[in-house]
Amino acid sequence: MVDEGLLGPGTVTWQLHADPAMWVAGIASLYLQSLHPRAVAAIIQNSDFRQDPLGRLLRTADFVGTVSYGSTEEAERAAARVRGVHRALRAKDATGKSFRIDDPELLLWVHCAEVHSFLTVLRRAGYRLTDAQADRYYAEQRRTAALVGLHEHEVPGSVAEMAHYFAAVLPDLQRTADSEVVYRFLHRPPVDGVLRLGLDAYEPLLGHLAYSVQPDWAIALHGHRPYPEPAATALLRAVRTAALLVPAPIRWGVPEGHVNKAIRRLGLRVAPRRALLPS
Repeated sequence: MVDEGLLGPGTVTWQLHADPAMWVAGIASLYLQSLHPRAVAAIIQNSDFRQDPLGRLLRTADFVGTVSYGSTEEAERAAARVRGVHRALRAKDATGKSFRIDDPELLLWVHCAEVHSFLTVLRRAGYRLTDAQADRYYAEQRRTAALVGLHEHEVPGSVAEMAHYFAAVLPDLQRTADSEVVYRFLHRPPVDGVLRLGLDAYEPLLGHLAYSVQPDWAIALHGHRPYPEPAATALLRAVRTAALLVPAPIRWGVPEGHVNKAIRRLGLRVAPRRALLPS
């Protein structure tokens, strides 16, 4: 029997994560994550993102791609690497107290910030999902949360549960000096060489767009002016429409070709679609 992976082609995740708007959603999730003071302190104190500006985004994309489209063994191996890294790292909060990076509270925050951004940004970009499919997506993502060390039953598994989680954690979130570092970095990462030529396009089309499609409460906490809501939605949909003009095998080849590998493993029948039919 062919191993379809942790999730498989029958899931909402399989379809959703192949969409090009995931790149905007991934950047938006980093803005959102930075509002948790301890989570962003862990990033600032342990990440080499200043020396490797694309590394964190690409590593996150690679992990998401492996878990979404790889074999069960590949997903478990990738998760073991992540757990090993997290287990070894520490950071200090604003009072100077040391804490573990794999603190379940922080793991849950990062998970929720990611999957909430993925779902909400793609729906706003024009990817059609019913409310029932949105609930299914969050329920599926409990399995990925378990891979990094969380208990499935403690992870939001529906739109309502996710909203409840954010309402509960909101008092702990704030703009900090560390979140400002992330804000500036995501708007204009310090890339060198040929990549610098694309910065003038990146900042309005991805950097500030991703900031502008966060939840309203997150933008209010950051305190920087976003694009007006109608303009942000229109630009997001235009960016997705333009990206969809690129042939699918080329789009799916970045960063590590996970979708293409899954199609070679399982056949053309599993190729992701541009929208989901009502279920």
